[in-house]
Amino acid sequence: MIEDWPRVFARVKAALRLHGRTGHDAEDLVQEAFVRLANYERQNVVEKPEAFLMTTAINLSTDRYRARAIRGEQVLLEDDVLVDTAPGIEEVMLSRERIDRLSQCLQRLPEKTRNIFLAHRVEGLAYKEIARLHGLSVSSVEKHVAKAMLMLSNGMEGWYP
Repeated sequence: MIEDWPRVFARVKAALRLHGRTGHDAEDLVQEAFVRLANYERQNVVEKPEAFLMTTAINLSTDRYRARAIRGEQVLLEDDVLVDTAPGIEEVMLSRERIDRLSQCLQRLPEKTRNIFLAHRVEGLAYKEIARLHGLSVSSVEKHVAKAMLMLSNGMEGWYP
């Protein structure tokens, strides 16, 4: 068993800080990882407890990050939990700018290409059905969609994450 736990904890906390965790979060994660180590050692031999602690803490950190990305940030107020899943102002503004840019790019497409592209991508029509509606071959519809995708991709370059 390790005798110098404070140094081990400090190293694990430093690693968590490098992974973007705050000092408070790192402290919580180290404590939780240590509890898991202690519970695991009740029935198993851990040859490298520091490595176990480090791996567990980093995995817990990753799990928390993923959970927050999916469910949003949680704020505890007495016994009630408030979850804010709304996007931030910056994200909303960037999204609106991207939509405006996409709209401009769509307007630059030739009318027939735009109508075929929107029929396929927005209305969900199959190439065969679009071909029948426009009196074209399926191959022509495929080419219109490909042309639209290429023009939209070029027009959106730098605007899409």
